Amino acid sequence: MAEAQPLWHPTQKFIEESRLHAFRRWLSEKGLHFDGYESLWQWSVDNPVDFWQAIWEYFQVIDHAQTTEVMSGTMPDAKWFTGSALNYAEHVFRNATDAYPAILFYSERHPLTEISWTKVAHQVSCLQRYLSSIGIGTGDRIAAYVPNIPEATYGFLAAASLGAIWSSCSPDFGAESVIDRFQQIEPSVLICVDGYQYGGKQFNKVPVVTEIVARIPSITHVILIPYLDEHISSEVIPGAELWKTTCKGEGGKLEFKAIPFDHPLWVLYSSGTTGVPKAITHGHGGMLLEHLKYHAFHNDVHPGECFFWFSTTGWMMWNFVQAALLHGATIVLYDGSPGYPDLDVLWRLAQDAGLHHFGTSAPFLIACMKEDSNPGSKFDLSRLRSVSSTGAPLPPEAFDWVYSNVKHHIWLCSMSGGTDVCTAFVGGCPEKPVMRGEIQCRALGCGLHSFNEQGQPVIDEVGEMVITTPMPCMPVFFWNDPNKKKYRNSYFATYPRVWRHGDWVRITKAGGLVISGRSDTTLNRQGVRIGTAEIYRALDGLAEIEDALIVHLDQQGKDYMPLFVVLKKGTSFTPDLQRRIKETLRNTCSPRHVPDAIIEIPEVPYTISGKKMEAPVKKILSGQPVEAVVSKDAMKNPDALKVFIALAEILTDKLQ
Repeated sequence: MAEAQPLWHPTQKFIEESRLHAFRRWLSEKGLHFDGYESLWQWSVDNPVDFWQAIWEYFQVIDHAQTTEVMSGTMPDAKWFTGSALNYAEHVFRNATDAYPAILFYSERHPLTEISWTKVAHQVSCLQRYLSSIGIGTGDRIAAYVPNIPEATYGFLAAASLGAIWSSCSPDFGAESVIDRFQQIEPSVLICVDGYQYGGKQFNKVPVVTEIVARIPSITHVILIPYLDEHISSEVIPGAELWKTTCKGEGGKLEFKAIPFDHPLWVLYSSGTTGVPKAITHGHGGMLLEHLKYHAFHNDVHPGECFFWFSTTGWMMWNFVQAALLHGATIVLYDGSPGYPDLDVLWRLAQDAGLHHFGTSAPFLIACMKEDSNPGSKFDLSRLRSVSSTGAPLPPEAFDWVYSNVKHHIWLCSMSGGTDVCTAFVGGCPEKPVMRGEIQCRALGCGLHSFNEQGQPVIDEVGEMVITTPMPCMPVFFWNDPNKKKYRNSYFATYPRVWRHGDWVRITKAGGLVISGRSDTTLNRQGVRIGTAEIYRALDGLAEIEDALIVHLDQQGKDYMPLFVVLKKGTSFTPDLQRRIKETLRNTCSPRHVPDAIIEIPEVPYTISGKKMEAPVKKILSGQPVEAVVSKDAMKNPDALKVFIALAEILTDKLQ
């Protein structure tokens, strides 16, 4: 393996002012001394009880009872902080201050607006009072069908404060997709909008909301937020009340219900592209400890800093953004398209909001790179300290682009985790250099390893990403999953008592990481495993290619690997371009990476959360019925499947 080159080194000042450094100093005062980050990481996974107890004490967790045991049992049945009683929202509001706003909000329809902690507290207390008046309490479910707007934050905090359970979907989800999710948890309350705007276009969602309410009988109360039409009547949805009606008055003192450590905080969902999505349930305590740890030590979020991540309420990163409030940061919310009116919209927001931490997806950074965008020369990004990326592997060329075109001295935090834990397993470290194409470190308390085919940990080899140490942020259960059968099958079917995450990863000798894509979509070419990320990285170097998707079909002993490409406007699919694609893959990767066919398509199919749908496409091309392998309602662009459906019969004949 060629050794990666450093693109950034933290200054001594940067290190000493980091919250990780402060934590190490605190540990040192207790007699725990470590020679570098990797030594600290090793201690954190070798001694999970001591580590998580240290997190509890360092962040002064408010416990209304008394912990009798920090950890008991093993994965997947580990129990944490037995006997404790706490509340996630209480730890948010202990940071309330007049010194800086709690929220900055901007959308395609609204100018950048400051929202004070006082207003947040008022809105949450009013909603608390209303929810209590209709009998909502511990364990009841509150569902939200809303964009990334302040009301979503108010709703979540009100639900959490009462011990109710929050669950949200963004309004770009269709009715079937929302019903597949919410009907599993049987919510009593639905918070919704009349519609939303994206890419300059307005979308009326009243018919969808009406259908959701009609088909989920557990919903007894509907709170309607007039988002498109401020004069809309609540009567458009039978039995609905307007937000301003339920959240009126002077409010009152905030209340926080002390509940057990593993009491559900929220329910998140798997993508749901195949079958009913899994309802992944996380606990108050596990999320609290993990978000205190990760935002402080791996994102280095300080009180008063502005923390942004482009997300919708249907992606776990929305929940992750709310967690910055635990540190007294100002969360920055954006509702709209990241490409409207152009790819500068988020960088302009970084300037206008004075962002310290800018979070986005790898595809967004790659899109900026392909457009040869240069936000660093267009906007004042002087306050920006970090750029974070997730959602897909970030190729080395995108690392180069960030340092050349965004800011020369910036902390680039590539990270990877998932809805499964609502955090990242791997990510940033303010003490280590950023190496080209690598994630900096394994997160503290996360015993992540790369397993070879024999189930043994390896270094500098690509293997299965596994977690060998229990973490408090692992799901407390899947909803409606008796005896944890689905839960066990999802993560523990391959290795007993070891979490298999489903990614290919290589861990370097220095502790850095390179993720090669999903192991369930691996291209097993002539007995050699190829990660799809290798293909996409090579194709990123061709200016004519807008997007791509590759799958490997192996039926009846026949090996076939087609590559599907989306070309930029004005580009022709010429024999010369096809030749250069093959040469690029052969020279950059290997002859095995060269596809058997290159096929032009109008667009790559994506889930609503922005994941390429490699596995469903592979199943469709293998002849499986579309309705059995994909829920179109969970897709961003369901029409993108038409070309694969048309090709399925041709390829099935070819492989017989």
